[in-house]
Amino acid sequence: MSALPRGDELPERRFEAIDAERLDEMLEIEARAYDFPWTRGNFLDSQRAGYFVRALMAGDALLGYCVAMQGVDEMHLLNLTIAAQHQGRGHARWTLDQLRAECVARRLAQLWLEVRLSNERARALYERYGFRSVGIRRGYYPARAGTREDAVVMSLAIPEAIHGLG
Repeated sequence: MSALPRGDELPERRFEAIDAERLDEMLEIEARAYDFPWTRGNFLDSQRAGYFVRALMAGDALLGYCVAMQGVDEMHLLNLTIAAQHQGRGHARWTLDQLRAECVARRLAQLWLEVRLSNERARALYERYGFRSVGIRRGYYPARAGTREDAVVMSLAIPEAIHGLG
């Protein structure tokens, strides 16, 4: 992975479609971030299905990525991951901003996600962003020792997507 320059200057962030090289980097980040990471097949299947699969870049550095699936009038965020060394710098919020803008452009009025009940940091980020907890999916995620963990279902209303304000 390429390093970012030192200091306060961050090259402009952008989304890129993934290619084989980016996918390899994404899989490295995924393996470090999760006990039960997505596989190459998960990412490729998402890409083949036409999902919104983007690498978050700054200069030559891969900061993270997101995968989202469009429904009839909604978007479902399936994976948003920022590499550990790039966390705490607003990259997840920037990614959510871009995903929200994508929802507005596609006239999708809701953004949904599931997050592990134990992932308090991510839940707090989503709540600060405006997501609301709307339910629990029991045993949704695999957990250690063959157990399962509940997921919190969260939703973000995007009224400008239907009112043409975006």
